[in-house]
Amino acid sequence: MSTKILIIGACGQIGTELTFKLRAIYGTENVIASDIRKMNNEVVNSGPFEVVNALDFNQIEHLVEVHNITDIYLMAALLSATAEKNPAFAWDLNMNSLFHVLNLAKAKKIQKIFWPSSIAVFGPTTPKENTPQYTIMEPSTVYGISKQAGERWCEYYNHIFGVDVRSIRYPGLISWSTAPGGGTTDYAVDIFHKALSQGKYECFLSSETRMPMMYMDDAIEATIRIMQAEKDQIKIRSSYNLAAMSFTPNEIAAEIRKHLPEFSITFKPDFRQQIADSWPASIDDKEARKDWGWQHQFDITNMTTAMLENLKNNPSFI
Repeated sequence: MSTKILIIGACGQIGTELTFKLRAIYGTENVIASDIRKMNNEVVNSGPFEVVNALDFNQIEHLVEVHNITDIYLMAALLSATAEKNPAFAWDLNMNSLFHVLNLAKAKKIQKIFWPSSIAVFGPTTPKENTPQYTIMEPSTVYGISKQAGERWCEYYNHIFGVDVRSIRYPGLISWSTAPGGGTTDYAVDIFHKALSQGKYECFLSSETRMPMMYMDDAIEATIRIMQAEKDQIKIRSSYNLAAMSFTPNEIAAEIRKHLPEFSITFKPDFRQQIADSWPASIDDKEARKDWGWQHQFDITNMTTAMLENLKNNPSFI
């Protein structure tokens, strides 16, 4: 059977670029983008698109049947900072959307699931440096709690029902083509926009807050690589640690000043500081590298260059 993909949450930060990449690999007609509303954007206009509520099992099941879907990428979620403002809805969206696709796979209506986890599964009691794959996990945010619970359910459905679900714990993701999506690490996206549009940036985290980060191209590559891996290569069915680089707001500002010498940064920490302080500073991802060949391509230097060049060449995104 040929691969037919449904992306739920295709208009989000990750879903947007994932849609384009998957269409380039599998063909436009074989990748169905979907989101809760139909917007006038490139994702909607460049190929098959369906309006779907991730909380509506019947809608998802209907799309699976109509389009003969084999693989689902569930990218719909309420992110860390946004989830803290509406905990009940965040739990509902983040958990029940996962149950819907797990149950479709349990019923043999789809073959394979990608579900993203996050470094938010870790907490203040987790070792902050080189956080290992297996460690203390006591998340202190609604987002992190939902992701940790999701990991346990993914592992359970795999072990008990044989569901082929695959997951990675994303660090902070940096992309030029989509706006920040309400995450604690999103300062590392907004800082580039403000550097080019205003020449200055007020950061909502303190100057020395170190967190794991990744350029979006690497995140998309990892997502597709784990889904294309042979089933027996996937040894971990909760979620894999994933890493590329770690830096502080001061360090990324210094990199930007290599290109824009007049750029300045100030600091005004808000409620997101407490969230950031509960997360790791760096991640050990040797299992992903060993099991399915993960390798990152971008560090802070070439990521900064890529971000600034792409935003300069696409001023409508600034």
